[in-house]
Amino acid sequence: MQKEEYFIKNACYSVTKSYLCKQNNKRSLLGRKQRSQVARSFPNRYQFSCTNKVTSLFSISCILRIILPCNSSRMPVGLMLPLDGNTTQTERFRNQIDASIPLKKQLWQQTIQAKIDNQAYVLAKNTDCIVKNMQVWAADVKSGDPDNYEARAAVYYWANIFPQIKDFTRNREGIPPNNLLNYGYAILRAIVARALVASGLLPTLGIHHRSKYNAYCLADDIMEPYRPFVDTVVYDIVVNGSPHNELTQEIKTKLLKIPVLDVIIGGERSPLMIAVGQTTASLYKCFSGECRKIKYPKFE
Repeated sequence: MQKEEYFIKNACYSVTKSYLCKQNNKRSLLGRKQRSQVARSFPNRYQFSCTNKVTSLFSISCILRIILPCNSSRMPVGLMLPLDGNTTQTERFRNQIDASIPLKKQLWQQTIQAKIDNQAYVLAKNTDCIVKNMQVWAADVKSGDPDNYEARAAVYYWANIFPQIKDFTRNREGIPPNNLLNYGYAILRAIVARALVASGLLPTLGIHHRSKYNAYCLADDIMEPYRPFVDTVVYDIVVNGSPHNELTQEIKTKLLKIPVLDVIIGGERSPLMIAVGQTTASLYKCFSGECRKIKYPKFE
C-alpha cells in the first residue's frame, strides 16, 4: 500500500489509503484519523515545517486538501490549495461578493432568529425568568432586523443570565465573568473563521457587520447563534463556584472544550466544530442560489 509521510514539529504523519497516522520519532503509533476527517485538520503550531527528503509541500496540500496558516490567536492569515485540485475558489468569492442586499438581510434575519431562540433556551434551562417575550421577539424579527430585536433580546438576556452577580452587564472590559466570555468567544470566532475559509468564503466580507477595521466581519456574523453555547460553559463554571476573577489554566481547559460541545443541527447531534462547517457550507449555498436558508444549531 502506498504511503506518504510528512513531519510537523518532530512528529511524523503517514498517510495511507484510509488513515492519517501520527507517530513519534521512534515510529511508535500515537494515534490515527480517517482521511475523511483530515480536511478538517489544521496545523495550529507556531512552527510548521516540512522535510523535503520525505515529501513536498505540494503533496502535503494534496493530502490535506487545504492548509490554513494561523497566527498566534489561531486566526487564519493565509490559504494554500493544491493547484491541480477541483476547486471553485474564484466562483465562490464572486458569488459571495455579488450577493444582493435583500439576500444578506434575509440571512441576517435567520441569524438573529436562531441566536434569540438559543438565548431563550439558555435562560429557560438555567433561570426562572420568563422567556415567552424572547420567543415572540425571535418570531417577529424581519429581514435585516430593522426593529433591532437582537439588542432588545441582549439587554434582557444579560440582565438575567447571571442572577447571582449583581448588576451584571456584558462588556468586554467589564467585571468577571466577562473575561471568561471574551476568551470563549475568541475560541468560537477562530473556529468560525477557519470554517469559512475552508468553505471557500472570505471571512472579511460580512452580511451585516461591516467595520473597515474588522478583518473577520463574516465570522462575527455567523458566530452569533453559537454564542449561547459558549455562555452555557461559562454559566456552569460560575454556578459551580469556581474562582473566575482570573483565567486560570483550569478554566482555560474547560473553555477549550468548546469545539467538541454537542449541538443539534439538521436534526442530528454533532460536535460544535463540525456543525460550524455545516453552517458555512450552507451559507455558500445561499450565496450560490442553491438554497435560501442557513443551517444553524439548536440545543435540542
